[in-house]
Amino acid sequence: MPTWPAYFVVIIAIAFALQTAILAAIYFHTKKSHDEVMRIVTDLHGRITPIVSRIESLVDETQPRIIGIVTDASEVVHIARSQAQKVDRVLTEAMDRMRIQLIRTDRILTGALETIEDAGSSFRRTLMGPITQATAVIRGIQSGLEVLRGFRRHREPAGPGPASAPPDGPDDGLFI
Repeated sequence: MPTWPAYFVVIIAIAFALQTAILAAIYFHTKKSHDEVMRIVTDLHGRITPIVSRIESLVDETQPRIIGIVTDASEVVHIARSQAQKVDRVLTEAMDRMRIQLIRTDRILTGALETIEDAGSSFRRTLMGPITQATAVIRGIQSGLEVLRGFRRHREPAGPGPASAPPDGPDDGLFI
């Protein structure tokens, strides 16, 4: 049985040689992949470097302009806010003044209308009172004259006309 250990040593040596060959193949394949990746990286680096330098130069050139634009925009917003506040104050003050003037105008017009109404009432009392009294006096005189006419007609002697003339009084024709 001394041959069995020798066989195991040979199998182990073959396995060791096979592992060494596999590790060598992995090493060479990894080295080849590494070289290819390095070549691609170098190529990419060659292409990206000019783009990055252009972007940096554009940023360096435009940075003062952008800072100026932002500063100007900030000032514009500040000025617009202060102007809006001023306009608000002016409009509020104008509205308050207009409200006060409207109240004054309302009071003046109300006073004028009350004065006109009082004058109209006074005029009516002053003028219509005597007119009413004069009308009453005229009606009284008319009534008195009608009464006098009625007495004269009853007292007049009967003339050459018919003996029974119809009476002219207001109630005489209604009597049956």
